[in-house]
Amino acid sequence: MKEFSVVEISTALDGTMVAVEPEMRVGGPVVTDSREITEGSIFVARRGESLDGHDFAISAIDAGAALVIGEHEVSGPAGRIPMIVVDDATVGLAALAQLNLTSLRSEGDLQVVAITGSAGKTTVKDLTASLLAGSGETIAPYNSYNGEVGAPLTALRADTGTRFLVLEMGARHRGNLKYLTDYMRPDISVVLNVGSAHSGVFGGPEAIAATKGELVDALEPGGTAILNYDDDRVRAMASRAREGVSIVWFTSDDKAVATGPTVTGSSIATDANGRSSFDLTLPGEESVPVTLSLLGEHHVPNALAAAAIAWKFGIEPKSIPVVLSTASAASRWRMELIDAPGGYSVLNDAYNANPESMRAALKTLAVMGRGDDETPARRTWAVLGEMLELGDDSVAAHDSIGRLVVRLNISKLIAVGEGARAIYQAAAHEGSWGDEAAWVPDIESAHALLEEGLRPGDLVLFKSSRDAGLRYLGDEIAGVVS
Repeated sequence: MKEFSVVEISTALDGTMVAVEPEMRVGGPVVTDSREITEGSIFVARRGESLDGHDFAISAIDAGAALVIGEHEVSGPAGRIPMIVVDDATVGLAALAQLNLTSLRSEGDLQVVAITGSAGKTTVKDLTASLLAGSGETIAPYNSYNGEVGAPLTALRADTGTRFLVLEMGARHRGNLKYLTDYMRPDISVVLNVGSAHSGVFGGPEAIAATKGELVDALEPGGTAILNYDDDRVRAMASRAREGVSIVWFTSDDKAVATGPTVTGSSIATDANGRSSFDLTLPGEESVPVTLSLLGEHHVPNALAAAAIAWKFGIEPKSIPVVLSTASAASRWRMELIDAPGGYSVLNDAYNANPESMRAALKTLAVMGRGDDETPARRTWAVLGEMLELGDDSVAAHDSIGRLVVRLNISKLIAVGEGARAIYQAAAHEGSWGDEAAWVPDIESAHALLEEGLRPGDLVLFKSSRDAGLRYLGDEIAGVVS
């Protein structure tokens, strides 16, 4: 974050200064967790579901924070602490991010890209950061910092040396993306797909599409929307772009007839190691072969989206396929392959889950298990937990996954938790019985089955929504110390 006077900050946040000298200047870092305080920090005292940041304001100052942004005054043994008091600390955080970005843009060539979609946001964010890093200082979110707190915190890491700011933007309700983009106006908006994630919250794919399209609505003349031509609902978002906004497409269909610059992936194939190859064609360039280090064919459109961002930002075309071929997953628990001490391998993809990503992970598991002329076949395990927030479609969605496990000839299925029982039941109905499929009530029971049954050479996939907790079981089985 740039350095600002407390008067500038207070004005931008429509706040009231308390116990600060008007000439005081602060420059962060900005944190919402008092345990992350360093000398000169700005601590934003948010009210959470279980904790109130104001209760930690005094300790934040004691730890070296220069300023607290909160919703009411706080006094310690020495009297009132230095604060800017605002109506809503979370909104204040976003307004502070807006102040930072507005000032940086007025002084230099900072470019902001915002990425959304039902699946793939984090992967595209990581690939994009790798592609842009060679052309200037690039800031991207830690892990999946993509909401009303994470996105502003990421924007506040940008300073006068930052050339590219990559923002991942998630939404759980209509208006979430509009809120974020109102404060952090993107130069490029990227919409990856419209799937079933959070459909129980939104009310269905059309409502999800309406929300994802808020990213396109946010673009001002001169901005660019990068859209997935292969997703009908995303393709339709081009009509939401205002006059003066350009459209760049990406597609896995080399016969697609898109109006405007298009990044294309063709001749897609996946080997027994789970790595996909394709021919990348950038606008105005010859096709170049790419073999991803990332696991799974579903990462091809993610790579195409990242390539489109890099192309639009003017990154040297020859460097794009090279980076895509060498970039590995920068965020944990996304198709993360780990060779465990027991001689088996763990494929940990349990940071999040929806029907689309669950199917993609299972298909990758099946491909890797089949082997080829150079790689022996392997026994495969699918340890699956609940996909959350699917609403009325939940049982049917889990049922379809259980049937897919059998049709893909996955060797072993363990469905974990009450919410995943329909996966097991569907597998049984589809023809999986005996010790091929099991349902267990909790992670501890799943761990016991795995310890008893795993043997060297096996490949085991862990996949669930984050709150189901299977990522930690995957780490434990893999011998990873978190």
